[in-house]
Amino acid sequence: MTNLKFEKRNWWILILFGLIGQIAWSVENMYFNLFVFETIAPNLDAVTLMVQLSGVVATLTTLVAGVISDKIGNRRRFMSFGYLIWGITVSLFGFISTNNTQSLFGVAETRSITITLIIVIVGDCIMTVFGSTANDAAFNAWVTDNTHESYRGKVESVLSVLPLVAMLIVAGGFGILVELLTYKILFLILGIVISACGVFGIFFIKDSPSLEKQGSLKDIVYGFKPSVIKNNVPFYVVLLIIGIYGIACQIFMPYLIIYMTTYLHFNVIEYSLVFGAAIILGAILNIFLGGLTDKCNKAKLLYIAAAVFAVGLIGMYFGRFENKIATIIVFGIAGFVMIAGYILISALCGALVRDYTPQNDAGKLQGIRMIFSVLLPMLIGPLIGNAINKAANIPLPDLGSADVMTTSYIPAPEIFLVAALVACLLFALIPLLIHVTKKVKTAVKEEKCD
Repeated sequence: MTNLKFEKRNWWILILFGLIGQIAWSVENMYFNLFVFETIAPNLDAVTLMVQLSGVVATLTTLVAGVISDKIGNRRRFMSFGYLIWGITVSLFGFISTNNTQSLFGVAETRSITITLIIVIVGDCIMTVFGSTANDAAFNAWVTDNTHESYRGKVESVLSVLPLVAMLIVAGGFGILVELLTYKILFLILGIVISACGVFGIFFIKDSPSLEKQGSLKDIVYGFKPSVIKNNVPFYVVLLIIGIYGIACQIFMPYLIIYMTTYLHFNVIEYSLVFGAAIILGAILNIFLGGLTDKCNKAKLLYIAAAVFAVGLIGMYFGRFENKIATIIVFGIAGFVMIAGYILISALCGALVRDYTPQNDAGKLQGIRMIFSVLLPMLIGPLIGNAINKAANIPLPDLGSADVMTTSYIPAPEIFLVAALVACLLFALIPLLIHVTKKVKTAVKEEKCD
């Protein structure tokens, strides 16, 4: 039975593995893109493909790893050894360069760009295998195993702050440190930190006492069964909401730093300040609202969260002026509003997913969660975002002599406007969620009365 109190040891594990995992994902989602754009080729098509393939690999890996962790009845090993190897793959990423490719394969510069882009994309997929095994499959199932509905909103509010803290560290500090230390050294340091986290887990993580060996590899398709969907309608409706929200995020998120540096002409200090202020204020607001999510109807609170998120994105679209200071201020305020909605939706949906995850099926359903939270958003979102960028065809500043492997366009402000329109689709799904959750609660009450 799940403990009615979240123990101190579990809080430390939650924060450590949650934060380090989010830092790793933030680097992959934000700085690997910038790394490719700045050091290999300013090619948004390659960035888009890398994001999409990463989403596919993450989903397939989580489907398999989640089921295997159920079958073995062990989350601890997957978390610990997964983080250990994940860190090694991140460290190796820093050694990828066109110069190394030329030396290794003895090819011309133009040819080396093509090969290096392929190596980067394949390397990103390999990293994703270990990251998704450790974080998406094992860590998320471990959290569900060890939390109770009575305090899950509080736990989820802390989890939803961690991506923001990670973004603050990565978008701010990482950018400054890149200029001081280079990508190679920073990827090496990050990899060591991730691996050290895995070593810590080997000695300190404990699985839930209620976790038992169950299921088989056939359970990979468990979440697709009509009977499972029919018996867990609220769970799947929440996933639909997460999918729409995720698509909206992925329309602009992979291109955000590139947009700030190329279109808005922010330097490292300027975009670090904008990110830092918005994220810190957003995190404080989320902590304040954390207890509220346990006391109020989570589904109804989604109305407010979706509205705030959309308004922030619209503000980011309009946050561009000839006066740079005005741009920094308005874009920063709009970014804070967007992030406030972003984290509130994340916290509410995360808590609702765990609330409606069938007992003892956390592992085998992590892959289904990934389809809606990662696969569909990372396939569809960047596709929409890059199509908008291509259509706008805003030229890359100071491109110089372009070769066949570079794109001559940069991210366009319309990605924020379209993301806001997609986010508004949530208002059609929230009433459905409220309806199905009411039916479930009524059915549970009737069952107890009988």
